[in-house]
Amino acid sequence: MEDQAEYVFYDGHCGLCHYWVRRIVGAGGKAEHFVFSPLQGDFIGTRLSEAQRAALPDSIVVQTRAGQVLTRSSAVLYVMRQLGGVGTMLGTVGVVVPRPLRDLLYAGVAKVRHRLFARPSDSCPMIPPEQRARFRL
Repeated sequence: MEDQAEYVFYDGHCGLCHYWVRRIVGAGGKAEHFVFSPLQGDFIGTRLSEAQRAALPDSIVVQTRAGQVLTRSSAVLYVMRQLGGVGTMLGTVGVVVPRPLRDLLYAGVAKVRHRLFARPSDSCPMIPPEQRARFRL
């Protein structure tokens, strides 16, 4: 699985990020290639250099199979396009919006996310046992 994996790194202290990860996991087969890890964990150091990690925002980050690192709205839209159905449609339409405008909207949501979504009690969302192999700390 690791050689075909794409990595989703998320803020382990953010309730919205945990919610989003659970939604991806719940998508089933369309999202089986994603492996998840909190930004605050050690695993990210095995995938990204120290310089890359230092430049990352406190945001959703995706590393594609090709090694491309996507952040903020680009990461979210990329994942949505991989999920199929409505997610693919929304992700495809979303990339038409200029990135600076998308990231401005993303930043607005990020600013209030801790007030709108309760902070999780752990850095890894509660995941069914059959899905735990997809998570790295």
